[in-house]
Amino acid sequence: MVLPEPCITRSPKDADPLQKRTVIAFNEREPESSSLEVSVVMPCLNEAATLETCVRKARLTLEKLGLRGEVIIADNGSTDGSVEIAERLGARVVSVASRGYGSALRGGIAAARSEFIVMGDADDSYDFTAIGPFIEKLREGSDVVMGNRFKGGIAPGAMPFLHRYLGNPVLTWLGQLFFQSSCGDFHCGLRAFRKGAVEQLGLRTKGMEFASEMVVKATLFGLRMTEVPTTLSPDGRGRPPHLRTWRDGWRHLRFLLLYSPRWLFLYPGAALLAVGLAVSALLLPGPRQIASVTLDFHTLLFGATAILIGFQSMTFATLSKVFAITEGLAPEDDRLNRLFRYITLEVGLIAGAVLALGGLGLWIFGLNYWKSRHFGLLDPEKALRIVIPGFVSLTLGIQIVLNSFFLSILGLARD
Repeated sequence: MVLPEPCITRSPKDADPLQKRTVIAFNEREPESSSLEVSVVMPCLNEAATLETCVRKARLTLEKLGLRGEVIIADNGSTDGSVEIAERLGARVVSVASRGYGSALRGGIAAARSEFIVMGDADDSYDFTAIGPFIEKLREGSDVVMGNRFKGGIAPGAMPFLHRYLGNPVLTWLGQLFFQSSCGDFHCGLRAFRKGAVEQLGLRTKGMEFASEMVVKATLFGLRMTEVPTTLSPDGRGRPPHLRTWRDGWRHLRFLLLYSPRWLFLYPGAALLAVGLAVSALLLPGPRQIASVTLDFHTLLFGATAILIGFQSMTFATLSKVFAITEGLAPEDDRLNRLFRYITLEVGLIAGAVLALGGLGLWIFGLNYWKSRHFGLLDPEKALRIVIPGFVSLTLGIQIVLNSFFLSILGLARD
């Protein structure tokens, strides 16, 4: 997606002495990017109540630390005077037409002229006077430095109960489980990173899930990530936040699932396949009595269905993974590459053909059984124990053939 061109403004010449001194230190006539060290990027949508405090804290901290830097306000269509406040304080304003937290940040990041970027919300819930440790970690070699509110402290009233004890812990735990990430707070809004490293990730999401996307991709692509304890205070806006608990929570969960084919498709599919095979092996010879329950061909049919669904789910995991790698959404997978050295289109076609022919053979056998009964009434117990395996074998064979062709299509760009 092409980001909009930033619309850059500067503070007026008649700013107060403090503003003049800071403007000269940080925004001297379009300085070359190599002359700046840190860009502080804040997404903004009607943050007039707190924006001045955040900008002043960020700029005075840069001055105190002796850093040449800039403050960028990525404005997402404010109508409450936020733009005018930012301009008056000497911040650069980047107008981002595409709505959303992620869109605003991507626009601000693209406009940044420094190697190091600190991003944080403009609602005064994060302390921009405490960005020093983030910069130190970047200088020590980290690519991404995450704030961790659970280690630094959450002030009373700063985070809703559901967010603190359910949403953030559960989503962070799932992110750690799915991607083996060391990040302890996936959704902390205060973080720092090397611009070049993060730009290589190709971040795409527009909404609040941008926070998860950065952590997930940084983990998958092997960026060096560390954490800094961060405090969270109640925001000072005096109005409901832009974050919507259930909507944005679902967007984060959806992203984690879609970006992890193993947990969305592979593991559930493998479990279904294993159950289906076990049930089929148990009931193919005949009905089974377990305590007072009799399992017969009715249960065998459910086992066959589990095999088909489980196999297709596992295939979806492979297709999703290959597509993500081909599109640059995920890094190369050495295990998958080794597997594809042996499982080629030709191997898939042969295996599929063998299974399909086996299924047809069982159906022919069943047809002869019907013929032996003069095409009359059949014993369901015997007939279905022939027809069901034939159906499963034929269907699996056709699935393997079709999926082998589709995998080859996805692999054309990689050959």
